[in-house]
Amino acid sequence: MPSPIPVSRLLPRDLFPSLDLGTCSSPLGSCGSSLQVPVQRPRGKTASRLWATVILWDELRVLLPAGSGGFGSVYKAEYLGETVALKRVKKCTKNPLASRQSFWAELNAAHLRHPNIVRVLAATTCAPPDRGDEASIGTILMEFVGRNLQQVLCESAAPLEGDRWLRYAADIARGLRFLHAHRVVHLDIKPANVLLAADDVCKIADFGCSVKLDLGCELSSVSPRLSHVGGTYTHRAPELLRGEPLSPHNDVFSFGITLWQLLTRQPPYSGDRQHVLYAVVAQRLRPSVQDHAVFRSEQGRLVRVLLGRCWSAEARSRPSAEELLPLLEQLRAQLGL
Repeated sequence: MPSPIPVSRLLPRDLFPSLDLGTCSSPLGSCGSSLQVPVQRPRGKTASRLWATVILWDELRVLLPAGSGGFGSVYKAEYLGETVALKRVKKCTKNPLASRQSFWAELNAAHLRHPNIVRVLAATTCAPPDRGDEASIGTILMEFVGRNLQQVLCESAAPLEGDRWLRYAADIARGLRFLHAHRVVHLDIKPANVLLAADDVCKIADFGCSVKLDLGCELSSVSPRLSHVGGTYTHRAPELLRGEPLSPHNDVFSFGITLWQLLTRQPPYSGDRQHVLYAVVAQRLRPSVQDHAVFRSEQGRLVRVLLGRCWSAEARSRPSAEELLPLLEQLRAQLGL
């Protein structure tokens, strides 16, 4: 089971002692337990602050629904005069442990700042009676980015113009490289979890399935506290389906499926879920590169090579996120884009 996040995990050791500390109740602990995390007292705009465990509820105004998922609902809102995204993580009566884990997993990257990662502004398990939601475990405020790549892919059947698909892929790879360098494995990379900002830059979002690997552990090992591995079955690496240890290579497999979607605008598989799961593991099923014209060209041949490496059945045979970027640049040069 994921433990509450210690201060040392949130900020560099030479910085966190100077910060004020706030208290945030942990839904995973015993009754009345709490956790100390850094809080920067409100001053200036939200963009100038690290994430906090205090939400100024009088400064928050919910505008309209923006989306929903398995463990939460997202709303467009205003906070301290800026547009933000508000996420309420729902209590799941069928699997309450998984919903609690989802809330705390959302904070695995809260202390990280990168152009290709959605920024967390504040998170809390506490809300005043008139602002709370009995069906909610906690509230998270994030930068508001806009639509996701799944919505972009559904807009048309025509291929993404120019090098747009390649730019998006490179943005995702940069975000993964940064996350993996900080020992965070996302575990649910897919178009719906990649948001597209106004400047056409992709940002990785939705860390509800993520895991922060402990210092001193091999990247291929998983904390014994983890009691579930979520993610979307169509993008999940076969070793996860077999119950093997986690590693950053799991995200690279999902990246490969996402890259295929950027080129085809299609879902990776059709048919019964259990059949797909079995076929991915036992028969090495992968999205088709035979039924799409885009893969029959010289460009398609080069992309097939990269896809084959990303969704290799052997996790260690896949490139790392660090290696993906030069491979994508090499592909760009070969294609003359």
